[in-house]
Order: sequence, then structure tokens, then C-alpha cells
Amino acid sequence: MDAQKRKNGPMRKTQLHCLFYSQHLRSCVMISLVQRASKQCLVHTARGSLRRVCPTTNMVLTCRWAHNSVPFYSPASTKQTAAQAVDTTGLDRWRRFLPENPKADVRKVLLVGSGGLSIGQAGEFDYSGSQAIKALRESGIETILINPNIATIQTSQELASRIYFLPVSPDYVAYVLERERPDGIFLNFGGQSALNVGVKLDEMGVLERLGIQVLGSQPDVLRMCEDRDLFVQALDEIQIPVARSEAVSTVKEALDAAKNIGYPVIVRAAYALGGLGSGFADSEEELRDLSARSLSLSPQILVEKSLRGWKESEYEVLRDQQDNALICCNMENFDPLGIHTGDSIVVAPSQTLSDDNYHMLRSAALKVIRHLGIVGECNIQYALSPDSREYRVIEVNPRLSRSSALASKATGYPLAYTAAKLGLGYTLPELPNAVTKTTTACFEPSLDYIVTKMPKWDLSKFQHVKRDIGSSMKSVGEVMAIGRTFEESLQKAVRQIAPNYAGFDAYVCPDDLDEALRVPTDTRLFSIAYAMLVKNYDVERIHELTKIDRWFLFKLDNIVQTHRHLEDRGSLQNVDHELMRTAKQRGFSDVQIARLVNSTEAEVRAARKAMHITPFVKRIDTVAAEYPAQTNYLYTTYNASTHDVEFDENGTMVLGSGVYRIGSSVEFDWCAVTCVRRLKKLKHNTIMINYNPETVSTDYDEANRLYFEELGFERVMDIYELEGASGVVVSVGGQLPQNIALRLKQSNVQVLGTDPAKIDSAEDRHKFSQILDSIGVDQPAWVEVTDVEKAKKFARDVSYPVLVRPSYVLSGAAMNVIWDESTLEHNLTAAAQVNTDYPVVLTKFIPNAQEIDVDAVAHNGRLLVHAVSQHVENAGVHSGDATLVLPPFSLPQHDMERIKEISERVAKAFDISGPYNMQIIRKVDPSTDESELKVIECNLRASRSFPFVSKVLGVNFIDVATNAIVGENVPEPVDLMAKTYNHVAIKVPQFSWTRLAGADPFLGVEMASTGEVASFGADLHEAYWASIASTTGFRVPQPHKGVLLGGNIDTPEFKTIATKLYNLGFKLFCSNPDVEAFLNSIPHVAAKRIWFPLKDKRKLREVFDDYEIQFVINLAKYRAPNTTNEDYVARRNAVDFGLPLLNEPKTALLFVETLERKMPQGCLLPYEEGNIPSEVKAWNEFILPK
Repeated sequence: MDAQKRKNGPMRKTQLHCLFYSQHLRSCVMISLVQRASKQCLVHTARGSLRRVCPTTNMVLTCRWAHNSVPFYSPASTKQTAAQAVDTTGLDRWRRFLPENPKADVRKVLLVGSGGLSIGQAGEFDYSGSQAIKALRESGIETILINPNIATIQTSQELASRIYFLPVSPDYVAYVLERERPDGIFLNFGGQSALNVGVKLDEMGVLERLGIQVLGSQPDVLRMCEDRDLFVQALDEIQIPVARSEAVSTVKEALDAAKNIGYPVIVRAAYALGGLGSGFADSEEELRDLSARSLSLSPQILVEKSLRGWKESEYEVLRDQQDNALICCNMENFDPLGIHTGDSIVVAPSQTLSDDNYHMLRSAALKVIRHLGIVGECNIQYALSPDSREYRVIEVNPRLSRSSALASKATGYPLAYTAAKLGLGYTLPELPNAVTKTTTACFEPSLDYIVTKMPKWDLSKFQHVKRDIGSSMKSVGEVMAIGRTFEESLQKAVRQIAPNYAGFDAYVCPDDLDEALRVPTDTRLFSIAYAMLVKNYDVERIHELTKIDRWFLFKLDNIVQTHRHLEDRGSLQNVDHELMRTAKQRGFSDVQIARLVNSTEAEVRAARKAMHITPFVKRIDTVAAEYPAQTNYLYTTYNASTHDVEFDENGTMVLGSGVYRIGSSVEFDWCAVTCVRRLKKLKHNTIMINYNPETVSTDYDEANRLYFEELGFERVMDIYELEGASGVVVSVGGQLPQNIALRLKQSNVQVLGTDPAKIDSAEDRHKFSQILDSIGVDQPAWVEVTDVEKAKKFARDVSYPVLVRPSYVLSGAAMNVIWDESTLEHNLTAAAQVNTDYPVVLTKFIPNAQEIDVDAVAHNGRLLVHAVSQHVENAGVHSGDATLVLPPFSLPQHDMERIKEISERVAKAFDISGPYNMQIIRKVDPSTDESELKVIECNLRASRSFPFVSKVLGVNFIDVATNAIVGENVPEPVDLMAKTYNHVAIKVPQFSWTRLAGADPFLGVEMASTGEVASFGADLHEAYWASIASTTGFRVPQPHKGVLLGGNIDTPEFKTIATKLYNLGFKLFCSNPDVEAFLNSIPHVAAKRIWFPLKDKRKLREVFDDYEIQFVINLAKYRAPNTTNEDYVARRNAVDFGLPLLNEPKTALLFVETLERKMPQGCLLPYEEGNIPSEVKAWNEFILPK
């Protein structure tokens, strides 16, 4: 089929007809009428509005026909009394004809959250959970939430009635259920974690014993979708094709199944999130290793025939208890089958499906959701042959998923909110369309734009990591871009991934280009750009190597042709109106154009504005402008001729945090949303700019206006100028807004809060250090590095170790501790590449020092509030990977007073108005017993720990900061650290090592964690046990089993750790003769050295099983030089086998001390009715004790 003539998306039901779409209105007196209307609705849907790409303009068009050809059946009028009178306009005039549906008889509901953000289960569940709580509150239902992710919006006290910061595990959820006795429970808003917990609770009989109703899809339905064998059987019953497969529970069974099915095969794990444990195997040897690893993560795996190379498409489906069902959105993957959808570029609506194929899959989706009995929302993934009508269902997720968040933001349809209402017994026809307000939710959205989702990887942060991508997800976040052509949408998405990307371009130059195209990696899109732009590969050759649909490749070629046209012009003066307009319509940024024509961004901006080429603001209305929209959900495009909104609000702009990545995650979304809510309370009109579909900030009902847009200088300036905004807040969205703050000020933008010149002084290491010197605040010795010899001289003068630190970076990018001269030059080069615009700074690294975090708010240089959190780990572990304790557990009062004084001096020196964060190291001088306090970093913005300190201390720091930023209702200073607290809270990092095949699970100064969790307790050990048990995938160790010890035997804590573990009854094992000798030299301790295969994973798994290894403590001093290093193998396989890993001395000691305290209380024992642990308390019981 000609690429230009392909359909651009799904059809849509006419809203009025869908009001009567139900097969279960048997009791209605209008039975025949309703049935006839239902049939007409289906007929109409089959020929409704299509989205096509116009072959001449390349724009998305709406093609409507037959809207008036279907007869409309008006029900007979009913005489009403005054008491019965209803609104005769909008939705209410139709509601009177709908039968009464029984609602769930619940007054209190427990919602199970998803826990810490991890690869495969991230911020999308903060969005879905928050929407669900909103729906419950609106229905007058008391909501109990269990979720240890303290950084999320949903764990804010304004939403749920009571919040438990506890592990999302069957045992802890059972204890909360026993304590709270709710009437109902929601399992489908907390990702795979919540779903697995629900199934387990059902098997334990807890739900039945306590009389708790599961709302939405029932446990049997969840089990049917998750148990691969049951799932295949269910779909066979309705003749829906699935890949030939066998469910197995052992490696031998997997090998036998593959023989029957034939290679290549794909392995899928049951009850797993984000494709965890899945992969492709082309031979028996590959399958043996893969199945052994998968079975360590899941009790059952499915071996099925590989369909790699087919198209992959998804449908988001809704169904209510009356069997009304609809398709909210369909999407297709840019990449062919074989790459997890979370790691693929995804386009909505689908661009390359024929009309016939679209409707075939749509009909199958509705058939599947009805047969399985899913109530609420589900996601159905398909494999579709590129050469025929043959298809297979890959999987059905009977819960809100990552794709659900994307579909919601892509269409404007609030899937999570609607799913929660459906779980309570509401039907689709009686719920309002959240966008139009006057029509029903029983409609299928219609799009007159194209959405492109692109994953964000951070694989470059990890040593030895494998960069290929496949069926197991590796990306840490995603962006969503909206445009009216695919080219525009894709180029926006590329820029949203990282600020150093200007658009689709050759950012990599692979040595073996064909291999780089054939084997998917995190940079394959840029390999395609290299092939097209530099090596002149044509579409057909790239298609043969990648199997990516030619339609997408032709669109990329359009970008390439425009790129060449601009390059050929040579200068900006030679770019005429037509070429400039074409470039902007195809998504080229001003920076991108400037590079191609040897100009500057400012000159290009001025030139295009002189040509009157500026973006237009369009509204996402879900119904392609057929009905008036009430929401201001906006995007900009150059493929338009009019604006959809009036610019008369002069709002206050808040810049969001952009894509989730290591170092900037949901905690900054909490900050941005909290800021917007506070501004609205202060009567400000608010404008939010963000492009992350996983966030609450991109819910269109948070700000007065939401721009789903880029956060670069060009787009922010475009929106600021159009809106005539009164000011911009840059200090609540993490590092990304900070990076453009100074340029905004220089462009006469009113930046609210701290002066951007002061922000620049804090970000520039050279200026920052000079200011600290001027106010008498101590800091480690430092030097600005201009050449390698200067760096070597400084390191020799202050003595190793030293720390390499680039300026204006996030999460410690390219920061490294250098222990000797041999690695200094390499690390300096890496740091210089991260940010080429600013110098690299070398500082003296102080080992064995404590690290302290200070979060604070000031106004006009006066400190208002501050919080002091203490790291468990010594300095050298990035603060985002550290275990934070609040209030501090071992800081003397004198030092607390000195820290406050430093905070006051810094606030005054930088004239701070708003939030700021400092890291301070503390080293006690043994000769004087006095401690040195040195500031190592200061960020004049909110930090990742702001939600933590706000919820632990019961004072919202962002509320205070927002008041300070705008200078309204600024509170008087309060010393929160002078108060006495009866609780302790501990925040621990959430790692995703299992996902990152090959990566070394070693902690350093560059951040590696993907999320965080926190719990409360009466003391340090109670809080720590709840926190560490809250990390996703934590496996509670069995008592009296094995522990594998290794690492540096000179570590001071090693001896104490081994002694305590042995005394607790654990069996000690090691793999190294020196470690064995050391352990056996400890009085009353015995350890055994075991055979430790370094290269054979399958045999190593057998060793772990034979010795019943429960967790691994590896205290190596340095990163592993290679993948056969003994310590690396121990660390890597601990996470691969799903075992707890402790790789830092202080936290390992705290873990063992916690076991020492908690084991007598039964912390390792399974759930026991009535034996509720002491840490099972709601947040308000800790913060507001009676």
C-alpha cells in the first residue's frame, strides 16, 4: 500500500448513539429501542471518522462521512414533576433514560500502590493511583493507601484519608487490611506489584476472611491473564490466535517445549513486570541460561514461538459491568516485534495499519475483554504479520499500565479515573466526558494530531552493561511529543530525550553500521540517521536490515532531505520563507537550523519571526473539534493557521522536570504539582509546561493551562511570549529548567524567585567556590582544570583520592573518585564531554567522612525552614543512592547549630528566594574531637529529598517555597530541627540492577538508583526494616540459611557483620581463600569457602541453591575491572537471582543490626493473623500522635 495513503488511526463512535450502547438494559421499558440504538452505534462505528495523512500537505486530516446517515431514535418524552426536573442541556438530558445500576456497597476502600520507581514500573502508577483516589473521594469514599514511595503525589496527605508507608507485599497489605477493615480493595492501580499481591491475598484467604470486596477485575480474572497457560486456554475458547506455547516450571521442561515448538523461541515470565525474565533464544544453550534466570524470578515461564519481525500494536480497552466496551486508543510500535514496548518508539494513533487490519484487531480486543470478564481498563498487545492478515495476541494486562498513561495523555481520555469509577459499579454511558463536560464517557476518542512516545535510557551510566534492547525493558523513562506530522512529532521527541539533542541526527558513528542497524540498541535511531545522512543508505536497505516499516523510514527520509536542503544553502541569508516554513513544519528547531546554516539560535529565531513563521497553539479535545472542549490541554505546531485559545490570562508559568531519568524522577513532579496547587490557592492563573506522560503534572486539570511541550529555551520563549506570562518558576523542576534560567533572564523574561545570575554562580563550580570563600564557609581544596598536567599536579599536592566534577550536571554525571594517577586522564576526558560549555573542577576527596543533606527555603536571603538529613553511608556514595535518616541519628547539637548557621550564610550570600539544597561532609578530628564541616555542593532549587523532608516533618517545604518565590503570604522563620520528634523515617534507594544485564551493582559518586522508598518507625531499626523490605523485589531471607560474604577484608565493619550474622544462626559462605581465612580467624565464627564458577551462570545458580544463599554482602573497595572478577560475579548474580545485595559497609552493618533487633519479633516469619508488627501505623499516627 502506498505510504501516503495509509490510515492514521481509529474511528470513533458518535457520542449520542453510545449513550444507548449496552447489552444488559433488559429491564428498561425501552428495551427494543435501546437494542436498536446499540446496533446502529456499532454500524456507525464501523464507518465513522478516519484519520488520514494528506499526500500533498503531509498533515493529519479528519475525514467524516455518514454522520447523519444513521437514523436517530429519540425516546418518547416523559412528563416530569418539578421534583424530577433535570437539566435539559448536556449529559443530564440523556441520563434520565438510563436504568439505575447498582453501585458497589463500599464506604472505605484500600488502594494498593506500586512502591518505588523501577525500570518497568515507574511514575505512570503515581498518575493512575492519584486519579483513582480522586475518583474515590469524589464518590464520598474513605480511601486508605499503602505505598512506600514517599516522593509521589498520591502519598500527599491531601489525597488519601490515611497513608501507610509500608512494603507492597502480601504480608504487610494483610496487616493493613486487618487493622483498617475496609469494605473493598483496588488492585489494578499499582502495577504488577499490586496485582501480584492481590492474587496472593486471595490465595491466602485473607480477603474472604475479612469480607473484603475486590473492586474491578476479580482475582480469578487476574490469575487467568497472568498465568500463561490459563491465558492461552481462555483465548482458544473464543478462537483468538495466540503464539504456540507451553507453560513450564523447570529448565528441562523448557528445553522439551522448545523442541516441540521449534527455535527461535521467546521466554515470558508469569507475574512479571516490564518483561522481566523474558528474552529470545535461538539455540538450546541460550535457552538453558535464559530459562534458569527466568525461573529464579518467576515460578512459571511460557516458552512460545518467536514472531520477531512482525508488527506490534496495542489497544487500550475499557469495559463496565454492563458489558459496554470501547477502544480508547490504539498505538503501534516503530520497531518490529522483539523489543519490549516500553523500549520502543510508539506512535498513536497507528499509522501503518490498513483499515481492515485496524478493525480486525479492534473487534478482537472487544471480544477478548468481554470473554475474560475484565472490568475497568486493560491493555492488549498484538503481533501482526506485515505480509498478511495473520495476527497473534501477545498479552493482556488487566490493569493500568505504562501504555495506559500514554493513551490517557495522547487522547485526553482519563483512563485511570474512569477505570476507578467502573470498578465502583458506574457504567460508561452515565459518566461524563471529562473534556467536553456535556457528552458521555462512552465514546472512542478521535485525534487530529500524531503522538510519538520515545524511551529514555541511561545505560551509559553503568559499567559492563549490555546495550542491546529486547523483550525485557531497560529504559528508565519516556517522553511524549505531539505534532501534526510524524516528522514534527518525532523531532520534538528526540529533543525531549536530552537537551544536547537538537533533533534527528547522526549522534553515533558505528564501526559496523549494518550490525548497528540489525541489532536493536538504545542508539539505533541515531544509527539510522548516520546511515541516511552520512552513508546514503536508502529506505529499502534500511528496511531490510531493521524490518522497520517503510512508512516510518520514508518520513525519516523527509527530515533528511530537509536537512540537506538547509545544509546546501550554507548561510541563513539563503534560507527563504518556503524552506524555513518546511523545516519548522518538519520539526526542526532553531538550534538545528542554526547548525546547518552556520548561524546562531538567536539569529534563526529573529529571522523566522521576521518571516512571520511562529507556532500555533492547538487544543487536545479528544473529539477532533466536533464538540466544544472545556479543558486547556495544549500543544504547539507549525502545521496550523489559527490558535485554539485566547491569550488573556497572563498566567504564572511553572516549568516541569521533563523525562524521568536517573537523578530526576517523580520527586520533582511532586514539587512542580505542589507549586502549581499553591499558586492556584494564591489566586494565580497557572501554566504548566512538561512533556512526560507518566506524571500528574501533565494531567490537564492541575494547571489552568497545560502545554504538553518541550522545556528548551525556544519553546519556553514561544509560550511565554504568546501567553504574555507574568513570570516563570524555574526552581521546582530539577536541573532542566535551571539550565535555561540565565538565558531566560537575559531575554527579559521575569524569572521568579532567586536571581538566575545567582543560580549560575552556584552551578559554576569556579564562581561557587569563590563565594563560599568570601563568606567563610569551608570547602574541600579545589582547582579548575584546563589541562591534564595541571590536574596531575593538584592531585599530587593534595594527595589522592580526588574527585572529578563537571558543572551544570544532573545525578553526578561523569563524577568519579580517582584513587591514583593511572585513571585520572580518562575520567577528565569523560567529564569534559558531558558539558563542553563549562570547566571541569577537581576537588580533594575526603574518605570515611559523614555526609549530610540540608533542604531549606529562604526569602530575600533569610532562612525560613530547613531540614537536616543524615546519610548512613560515608561520603563517596551519591546522595540519590544514599540511605537518608531524618531526624539525624548521631549528629551532636553543636554541629546541628553550625549547619543552621552555614545554611543562613549561604541563603544570604546568594540572596535566595525559594528552595535550595546543600550537601555537607563532616569529619571528626580524633586529636581534638572537633568536627570539620565542608560544603561540597549547593543547588538553588528543590532537591529530590524535598517530598521526603516535607512528609516526615509535616511541613510542606514547596508550599513555603512557592510563597517565597512570589513574595506572597511569606511565613515567619521556624526552626523545625529544634523540635523533638517521636519517630524516625528512613529513605532508601530503589535500584533496577536486575534489568540492566551486565551492569556492575557497585555504588559510587555517580547516581545509579531509579527511585526511592521510605518508611516510618519508632526507632532507627524499625524504620529501616520497613524501608528495606519496601524495595521492589526484596526477598525476605529465611532464618538459619546461607549468606555469601566477600569484598575487602580490611573494611572495619566486616568483622562485626560476620560475627552478628553467625550469632543469628546464618551459615557463612565465601568464595575467596583470603576471605575464608579472615572469617575463620574471628573468635567463635566459622565460614566455608564454596566452589564459585565465574563464567557459567547455570552452574553458579545451582551453587546458590545448594547452599541456600539468602542474601549477599559484598564490600569491595573498587569497581570490578572485568566481568570475571570474583566480587563482580557475586554482586551481579545476587541481583540476577533476585536476592538482596548489600554492597556498602555502613548499610550492611545497619541491615545486620536490624535483623538482630527484629528477628526476635518475628520479622522473617510469614503473616500471622492478629500479630501486627509495631511499624504498621498510618502516616498521621507518626506525625500527629494523640
